[in-house]
Amino acid sequence: MKTELIDHSPTRKEIKIEIAAETARAEVERVGERYARLVSVPGFRKGHAPASVVRQRYKKEIRNEAMQNLVPQVVEDAVNEHGLHVLGQPEVHFEGGDPLERFGQQPLSLHVHVEVMPEVELGRYKGLEAARRTRPVTEEEVERVIQELRETSATLQPVEDRGAEVGDTVTADFRGRYIEPPGEEDINVEDAEVVIGGEGVVSEFTENLTGARPDDVRTFRVKYPEDFKAAGLAGKEIEYTATVTAVRRKELPELDDEWVKTLGEENVETVESLRERVRENLTSHARFESDQRLRGDVIRKLVEGHQFELPESLVAYQTRELMQTAMRDMMRRGVDPRRQEVDWEQMGALFRPQAEHDLRGSLLLERVADAEGIEVSDEEIEEEIEAVARASRKSADEVRAALTKQGGERSIADRLRHRKALDFIVDSAAVRDEEWREDEPARAAEDEQGDTQPGESPTSAAAEQG
Repeated sequence: MKTELIDHSPTRKEIKIEIAAETARAEVERVGERYARLVSVPGFRKGHAPASVVRQRYKKEIRNEAMQNLVPQVVEDAVNEHGLHVLGQPEVHFEGGDPLERFGQQPLSLHVHVEVMPEVELGRYKGLEAARRTRPVTEEEVERVIQELRETSATLQPVEDRGAEVGDTVTADFRGRYIEPPGEEDINVEDAEVVIGGEGVVSEFTENLTGARPDDVRTFRVKYPEDFKAAGLAGKEIEYTATVTAVRRKELPELDDEWVKTLGEENVETVESLRERVRENLTSHARFESDQRLRGDVIRKLVEGHQFELPESLVAYQTRELMQTAMRDMMRRGVDPRRQEVDWEQMGALFRPQAEHDLRGSLLLERVADAEGIEVSDEEIEEEIEAVARASRKSADEVRAALTKQGGERSIADRLRHRKALDFIVDSAAVRDEEWREDEPARAAEDEQGDTQPGESPTSAAAEQG
């Protein structure tokens, strides 16, 4: 077997292979002998037909099986000969027409195209310049959080001396009749609650239920816009008949020590201690946000300083992962992506730069971990499994069983190794403190590496798809 390696790029290689005629012929003869023992030929007892007769009668089948046996082994040998670590399946192309016609008669030439991981030459990763900016905690924010706590503790009190006003909750039984398109089954909903003027409440409901009292009946029509978030109502016109059963107003608790005690916070029993606890929590969150932003800035600097070609299959895989994350986010918001006019090809083009960034970051963190001898212990993996179990409210054994089934423990080790590598880069960075400015949202460092599964690097996940 003769082979020649051609470098098309750092990630795309071609191997030219020539299989000698005698090598192919030997495989044809071996398969032919097996056929002679197994097949029945008219005029001969099974297994006693002359080999030449069998080879002629089953020429196409024998050559096909021989080629299927020989070519994959030859390709594997050629890949190993040139020390290539191939991603996915090699693409094989034959020269000179149908290879079966000359298999075993003439030398067989083929071209093997493969993708490989690039050789990443590690440049500067220590002393990267980055800025730390921490969101200041204001008294207005503290009061906003306390107001939100009061809102969650609010009660609804019956209104008897007036009609419904903005902010009141109206409870009613609704019957909806489709005007356009006609003929659909009526809508019947009992004890539905509508907050007059509330966020997301269709304006026709607010207009027609304002002033309502218990036992009032209001009839009105709603023409929903074509892009209405509830796909079943989008573009339709419905006539509603609402029978009001109750009108209630929101009543906030007094901002006093008695209310604070009902929150059940340990060592928080006064309004002032509540303010202090809220301030501490906001400060802690601001520090976390600042740390995550710093980590994101550092890995962006690392990627900007290391530009190299990426395997197209990995980029495509990571792009699909980001798109699937976007679809899951849409569904969590109640939007069915299948019903939206989405140009997925354009969407893929928008996500591709982020996918490339994520992959480069992952590969670079692997190289830094190699360079610095960073490893992950069994104890660290176990701690991470415990953390996943707490976050998912499952037992560690359940999480471990699921990870074992999915091959996830190796992925968790990869993720921890990447995290430790990023910690090392951040610790060695030249960090300057700057004033906070509202210029961009903070992002978690893991987000900078894409939406992978827990403990899974983009490269390892994609490579498994091959």
